[in-house]
Amino acid sequence: MESIDLLKIAASILALAVAIIGHEIMHGWVAHLYGDNTAKNAGRLSINPLLHVDLVGTIIVPATMYFLPMLLGGESGFLFGWAKPVPINMSNVLKRGGYNAAMQVDLAGIVYNFTLAALASVFVVALAAPNSADSLTYIFLYLFIFQLLVINVVLGVFNLLPIPQFDGAHFVMHLALKYKIDAVAEFFYKNERYGIIIVLVVLMTPLKDYLLLLPVQTILQLLLS
Repeated sequence: MESIDLLKIAASILALAVAIIGHEIMHGWVAHLYGDNTAKNAGRLSINPLLHVDLVGTIIVPATMYFLPMLLGGESGFLFGWAKPVPINMSNVLKRGGYNAAMQVDLAGIVYNFTLAALASVFVVALAAPNSADSLTYIFLYLFIFQLLVINVVLGVFNLLPIPQFDGAHFVMHLALKYKIDAVAEFFYKNERYGIIIVLVVLMTPLKDYLLLLPVQTILQLLLS
């Protein structure tokens, strides 16, 4: 494996860690602003990556999505994953801020991802694309920023999907409860156990082209234009 490939893998792993750990911390931080100290008391507002590692979401899924296409004879795939969810007592948030506050907690990680992607896009546009004459440090920096852009857009888009257990579904649940559409909230609550199955189906089938890759490509084009 060439050094540039190793640099790309290292940059991708680091970018994924920044994206998914920051995503989870933001949920806990916004909940803390509304009086819920559950994540803070559990030490989960820390940037220590070991506190946020999830066996499936942080290791197995990203490795499979990245290396499986290579093993099948193609190019490396895209990195996608998630960290261990921060503990939140939503009842504390609801007492302080109602359903609007709950929805802010739901969207906090997504806002973080898209904000980070927008910042990364500024540097990607401003910096010159590396070539063989550039130092390995510069190549790594550029690859890291580029991967930070792509991975955060992927995470932001995916978490917007109303898949049980994911942010988009939580937002829809609290929005439904706010307007007393209890049947919708109950539907998502009862089907939370199937969330991971739906995620794997989306990622392993052509559904990912329409639900994930198409909106990701559109957003990337807008950010880089």
